Amino acid sequence: MFEALGSKLQDILDRVGRERQLTEPQVKAAMREIRMALLEADVNFGVAKDFVARVSEKAVGQEVMGSLNAGQTVVKLVHDELIETLGGKTHQPELRTDGNVWFMVGLQGAGKTTSTGKLAAHYKAKGRRVLLVAADTQRPAARDQLEVLANQVGVPVLKVQDGETPQETRRRLDEHLKTDYRDLVIVDTAGRLQIDEALMDQLAALQDELKPTETLLVVDAMTGQEALNVAQTFDQRVHLSGLIITKMDGDARGGAALSARSVTGKPIYFAGTSEKLQGLDQFHPDRVAGRILGMGDVLGLIERAQQADLKAMDVKKPGEFDLEDLLTQLRQIRKMGPLGDLMKLIPGMSRALPEGFNIDEKQLQRIDAMISSMTAKERRNPKIIDGRRRKRIAAGSGHTVQDINKLLKMHEQMKEMMKMLQRFSGPGGKGMRGMKPPRAPMGPQNLKR
Repeated sequence: MFEALGSKLQDILDRVGRERQLTEPQVKAAMREIRMALLEADVNFGVAKDFVARVSEKAVGQEVMGSLNAGQTVVKLVHDELIETLGGKTHQPELRTDGNVWFMVGLQGAGKTTSTGKLAAHYKAKGRRVLLVAADTQRPAARDQLEVLANQVGVPVLKVQDGETPQETRRRLDEHLKTDYRDLVIVDTAGRLQIDEALMDQLAALQDELKPTETLLVVDAMTGQEALNVAQTFDQRVHLSGLIITKMDGDARGGAALSARSVTGKPIYFAGTSEKLQGLDQFHPDRVAGRILGMGDVLGLIERAQQADLKAMDVKKPGEFDLEDLLTQLRQIRKMGPLGDLMKLIPGMSRALPEGFNIDEKQLQRIDAMISSMTAKERRNPKIIDGRRRKRIAAGSGHTVQDINKLLKMHEQMKEMMKMLQRFSGPGGKGMRGMKPPRAPMGPQNLKR
C-alpha cells in the first residue's frame, strides 16, 4: 500500500543521507520534497505540514549525533516521526475478563462485516468465547454475510430483526448470554454510502443501550482524504476508541492510515491484509514505518514463518540449500503469502525487487521443469552447472540458457532469504543484526520462454 510513498521518501532520504553536514537551505529543500510526497500519497495537508515542521525543527543545525552523520540523522528523524504519526507504540483493544462489548462502525463498503468476522477468528484462536451480533439492518445481505462468516469461524451469531429497537436488542442479547456464556461480543452495526444524521442517530441510540467497551471505526485505505471527514464525524458522535484500516494489501496510497490516526488521536489496532479470515494483522507503527523507508520488517517475517510452521527449514544447514530445497521451500513459503511481499520484509530489499516480482503456480511449474531436467548431482551442487550443462538443461526443459541463468541466480538469493528464515523459524534463533541483504533478485516471472 505504501509503495509509492516509500519509494519517493527513500529517493529523497538517499540523497540527504550522503551528506556529512547539512545546511538549513538543504534541509528545507528536502522537507519540501517530503511534504509533496506525503500530499501525493493522500495525506491530509495539515498532517503533512505538521509532520514536516516537526522534522525540520529537529533537523536544522544538527551536524553529528553519535555515529550518524548529518544526513543519516535526518533519515532517523523522519523514521522516528513516521512512527509517532502512525501511533508510536503498538496498541490493542482493551480486553477484560468478562463483559467485553465491541462496537464496529464505518461506512458501507469499508469492510466492516468482514473485519468483524476476522476479529472473531483472531480472538477465538486466543481462547475467547465470541458472540457476533448482526445489527446492520440497512444492507439486506449484511446479516446473512455475518452468519456465513460466523459459521466459518465456529461462533454463534445473534441477528437483529427489522424494526427492532435498541432496548429490544439489549434484552435479547442479555437473554442469549444467560444461556450461552460469552466473554466477547462484537456488534456489526449499520453503515451507509455516506455519513448522514439518520445513521449517526441510530448508532448513538444503540451505543447508549449496549454501552460498548470499545468502539472501532473501520476505515477503507482506498478512501484517501475522505477518510478524515469520516473519522472526525464518527469520533464526534460515537466517541471512537480505535481504528481498523482495511485493504492494506491494495494499491491505496497510504494517506488514510497516516491521516485518520493523526486527526482522531486514536490508535490503529489492526490492518486488513487480505479477504481471508486470517488476513488481519496487529498494526505496529514501527514496523510500518520501517517498510515505508525500505528498512524491512524482520519481526513480521519471523511471525509469518512461525505461523506457516515451516518445518522443512530444519532439514539442512543454510549453506547446503540446493535446488531441490529451492523447489520445496518455494512451495512452503507460499503459505506465508506472495513471495514479492515477503522479500520486501527483508531490510534493503524493497527497492531491489523488480516491479511485479511475485510467483504463481505457472512459474513454479517452469522452475520444476528446469530442475527436473538436471541430474541429481547438479541439483545437489548447482556450482558444477557450466555452460555445456546449461545448454543441455535448457533444451531438456524447453527453456533458454538465460532462463537457467536466472534460476541459478534466484537460487543464490533464496539461499540468503532461507538463512534468515531458518534462524528464526526454530528454537534458539539468533539475531539478524549484521546480515546483509542479497543483491537485487531476478524475478521468477522472467523464467519463461
